Amino acid sequence: MPTGLKPTSSLIMISSSVTESAPGVFTSNKVDLQLNPLDNEVFVVQAIDIDTKVPELIPATRTESKLSVSSTERTSVGSLANSNVMAQVQIVTQEGAGGAVTNTKVAGETPMAALDYVFILATNDFFLNTQGVNNLATTGGSARLYGYRAKADSATYAALVQSEILSA
Repeated sequence: MPTGLKPTSSLIMISSSVTESAPGVFTSNKVDLQLNPLDNEVFVVQAIDIDTKVPELIPATRTESKLSVSSTERTSVGSLANSNVMAQVQIVTQEGAGGAVTNTKVAGETPMAALDYVFILATNDFFLNTQGVNNLATTGGSARLYGYRAKADSATYAALVQSEILSA
């Protein structure tokens, strides 16, 4: 249990999805956690599952599908190099004379260690972000966050909110 937090719920699963508004256009979906800031309520993320559509197989073309879960609004999908990205996956398909190859870069699966938590969301929402590259149709994906609601003491809550906002 993180210091300064008191659980106020049992395990909760929050699922959502996002689809590009048009092929190749970055699209983000805001997911409301309905936290109560007056009670210093936060959401402690214990695990994240993330899944994106497979990119299209187009002759002699590299196609991609990218998806991330972020704590604050983004203008690109981003990667784990960005402090506000909690999970990220990218699938790349390349077709050539010798056949087709698909590579998956998954940084979104929760570590299999016994961690108390992987992220603490102090603001009222999180974002699913997606963008495809060179696909003829739209791409997208889904994510599920596992965690619990908790009440933070005032100093902890202020520090978590400031840290989350500054990570944008």
